[in-house]
Amino acid sequence: MNPQAKLISTLSLLLGTTITISSNHWTMAWTGLEINTLAILPLISKPHHPRAIEATTKYFLTQAAASTLLLFSSTTNALLTGQWDITQLTHPIPCLLMTTAISIKLGLVPFHFWFPEVLQGSSLTTSLLLATVMKFPPITLLLLTSPSLNYTLLTIMAISSATLGGWAGLNQTQIRKVMAFSSISHLGWMTIIIIYNPKLTLITFYLYCLMTAAIFLALNTIKILKLSSMMTAWTKIPSLSATLMLTLLSLAGLPPLTGFLPKWLIIQELTKQEMTSTATIMALLSLLGLFFYLRLAYCATITLPPNSNNYMKQWQTNKPVNILTTTLITLTILLLPLSPMILSLP
Repeated sequence: MNPQAKLISTLSLLLGTTITISSNHWTMAWTGLEINTLAILPLISKPHHPRAIEATTKYFLTQAAASTLLLFSSTTNALLTGQWDITQLTHPIPCLLMTTAISIKLGLVPFHFWFPEVLQGSSLTTSLLLATVMKFPPITLLLLTSPSLNYTLLTIMAISSATLGGWAGLNQTQIRKVMAFSSISHLGWMTIIIIYNPKLTLITFYLYCLMTAAIFLALNTIKILKLSSMMTAWTKIPSLSATLMLTLLSLAGLPPLTGFLPKWLIIQELTKQEMTSTATIMALLSLLGLFFYLRLAYCATITLPPNSNNYMKQWQTNKPVNILTTTLITLTILLLPLSPMILSLP
């Protein structure tokens, strides 16, 4: 890809995200989302492979439909109430439409079908952007409009996302699809708590981005795309493979790793709100995700490939590990002791 084109796309991504998260008018928020969508399309189609072109088309059609619904919802709200402010979403019909539009943008169940396919057709770095940066503007809109949104619908979609994210990830052999269903499952956790504690949703999102970035950057370093290929990862960079296992377990929410913090806090908050049954369901559903993360970790570090002597040649290539990857993996594994300081932030 042309360096100038890549620079323009990256700057447009930053611009679109900044416009959306800093605006209080629906038209500006919609403009930022559209800039984001148009900026990511060249990055998805960069490999010039039929699957990448298919992923680009699916992403564009889905996001265009969601943006249209979002604009229609805000226009309807302005027509009925005379308000264009994001926080003044008061009429039930625009609220329902807005919940649907943001859910499509994020990839919540039942509007999730596009997300695994788009990630599978993208490169690892583009998949990282789609799973983290591109979620930030819709999450911001969800936070700003959360007091007005249809909570029953949000709760149903959150539990469904946690269920399907764990269930569908069990039989996947492609790592990008596993990460896509992991994202859907984590979105369920973020959505379930957003009405009661929006700050907790943000903490969960930030930690999810941290852990996902660490995994994608590690996978990009060792060039692994399939579950079967992870068996040879230990011959490339043994230390990275070992820490990758811990990073995957952190994303699963296993104590005493960083990923345990958001799930612990969400279950605690749900219990405080006398939603014990919902907290129990969410805790049990996280076991589904734990299983496929354990399978990834098992393949990455414990299993040995047949005829392993053929793979010993890979020891000869000494690949340096990026300092950013090392820092993110360290935070992913060791951030839990800092949780009191994180919670004390305003």
